[in-house]
Amino acid sequence: MIKYKTEEEIAIMREGGKIHARILKEVAKKVKPGVKTDELNSYAEQLIDEAGCTASFLGYQPEGAKRPYPAALCVSINEEIVHGIPNDGNERILFEGDIVTLDLGLTYNNFITDAAITVPVGKIDKKTQDLISATKEALDRAITAMRLHGHIGDIGDAVLQVAKKHGFGIVEGLSGHGVGYSVHEEPFVPNKANRGEGPELRAGLVIAIEPMLSMGSRDIKRLSDGYTYITRDKSLSAHFEHTVAVTKNGIEVLTK
Repeated sequence: MIKYKTEEEIAIMREGGKIHARILKEVAKKVKPGVKTDELNSYAEQLIDEAGCTASFLGYQPEGAKRPYPAALCVSINEEIVHGIPNDGNERILFEGDIVTLDLGLTYNNFITDAAITVPVGKIDKKTQDLISATKEALDRAITAMRLHGHIGDIGDAVLQVAKKHGFGIVEGLSGHGVGYSVHEEPFVPNKANRGEGPELRAGLVIAIEPMLSMGSRDIKRLSDGYTYITRDKSLSAHFEHTVAVTKNGIEVLTK
């Protein structure tokens, strides 16, 4: 069942979203060759604590998971699509030419926002930059496609058209979702859908839209850590995400 938010609740999420965007931007500035993933996670934890917020992912245990997620930040490198663990006992280092996705869940006054960005580590080649740019474009187009009384399928159709235009694959098996009271809520927000299909975009709906594109396979594989998903052919992938609210006055990005 979709849990619609009141105007007052969206106002709280709006304030939390501003903090969220600032923290994610600051963590992204730390991305450079030689940096360890755990350093990024520790910095995110510091900024979250200083802001008087809590990390939504830390200790979160989704259905089917054998253990709670052990970090505040998901750090996914190259073929890792989502949920890369930055502090799982192995010191992972970023290298020149890598790309890294930073995915953060933030709880502010009991309401959760979710956002992600993919950034280059040093210099990257043109095709890799094109993948990042296309994935960001897919998110922007998906948001632009939203209208009060439109449908969830409008979002997936917009992502699909951008992926087709640039010749990248849409990662299947992972999607966006409702958010606010918990990390994952209904509805399911697919990145590949038909316009006009799916639940109506009604005032009070708050969703995390998160296109994930790859240079190769659309198929995914979950690693033995129980959380990290990679492209099955180990091709590069990128991921962008915003928390977006549908209000009586239109569409609002809460994590910009």
